[in-house]
Amino acid sequence: MIEPRSPTDGQRRWTARRYRALLRAQGPRSVRFRTRMAILTGAVAIGVAATLFALAADSVGALFASYARRYRYAPLLTTPLLFAVLVWLTRRWVPLARGSGIPQVIVAQQDPERATGSLVSIRTVAGKTLLTLAALLGGASTGREGPTVQIAAAVMGLSHRLLRVPLRGAVLIAGGAAGVAAAFNTPLAGLLFAIEELASAYEQRVTLLVIAAIVIAGMVAQSVQGDYVYFGVIGAHLALGPALLAVPVAGIAGGLSGGLFARLMLALATGPGRLTVWSKQRPVAFAAICGVVVGSLGVATGLTWGTGYDAARAMIVGVDAPLWFGPAKFLATLATAVAGLPGGIFAPSLAVGAGLGNLLRPLFPDEPASAIVILGMVGYFAGVVRAPLTAVIILSETTASRGLMLPMFAAAFLADGASSLVCREKLYHGLARTFARP
Repeated sequence: MIEPRSPTDGQRRWTARRYRALLRAQGPRSVRFRTRMAILTGAVAIGVAATLFALAADSVGALFASYARRYRYAPLLTTPLLFAVLVWLTRRWVPLARGSGIPQVIVAQQDPERATGSLVSIRTVAGKTLLTLAALLGGASTGREGPTVQIAAAVMGLSHRLLRVPLRGAVLIAGGAAGVAAAFNTPLAGLLFAIEELASAYEQRVTLLVIAAIVIAGMVAQSVQGDYVYFGVIGAHLALGPALLAVPVAGIAGGLSGGLFARLMLALATGPGRLTVWSKQRPVAFAAICGVVVGSLGVATGLTWGTGYDAARAMIVGVDAPLWFGPAKFLATLATAVAGLPGGIFAPSLAVGAGLGNLLRPLFPDEPASAIVILGMVGYFAGVVRAPLTAVIILSETTASRGLMLPMFAAAFLADGASSLVCREKLYHGLARTFARP
């Protein structure tokens, strides 16, 4: 007679008690399961929110363009007035909605639970959404990508609150990066932005669910908006010989000018100068003066309004543009950014970079115009944001110019170094200090 064997550790019977324990640990009611669902549902919601915001921003931008064409000189009055009103509304009702939105997410990750009631609260991002759209309706040289980062982090925080699970800083980073992925339709750029800029440390742990959130948000946005390339399929390329000459010029010029923008913006936001002190004491009047600058440039040029997307795309595809566009857009974007309005600088910075590339085209008349312009965009964007990997991936994905990857990497890292000579502190991290609790 064969004795029945007693079960070993690997052969234990599945009793009702063990099933209940497993369900408590990993079932639908478990914290682990609800955390995964919060991240995944948040990512889907981010994709939808980013798409709706993008469509609304494009619509109000088109409305202003029509208005500016019909009443050419009216923005000289309406733009300063709107700047003043929007700054007053922001300071009165949603003071944490001012500016880009990326500095807020950088600070929010330090205390995510508290931030869901302040920096990334639904009230704050609702106000940011409406006020950013209003700024675009008034012709402000601003973008929607930075605000999308703050909106996305708030959506991720809301999904965690609804499912009653703890919110971690890494998840806010994932939400913000998912916003970048959905805004540009560039999942890889979103992932790099999470590591390079929001986390500001390559050792930051990025889990599978964080990556999934970024990819899912991008896929949702793509499914709604269609499989598109942000600036169109350009496919720019540059031979080795010309690249050895163009890359240093674009990288150093872009880095120095981008660093100058960052330094001026930080000086006006956090510096001890008289103008900075006066702007803090008279924020509405200062915003109106900034509006006069933006309105005057827009009326004089007809090109510096809004995100600058159309002008940037025209230069990328080789359309001749005025050489003054880059400097004029630089000033319009700086005036908008320091005014205290809600709004970002991603898209306007790409437009300024395109203008810089357009300035460099006469130095390389025999080379493809698209390649020179894209190198200028990479150099300037990397100089402003000081995130060279993100700059390269954004431009490679938004123009489908993967054949230009190596020159773009070289230009971006040169720009990062050149920018640090002009402005030692990274822009977003310097601005984050204005949102940090004392």
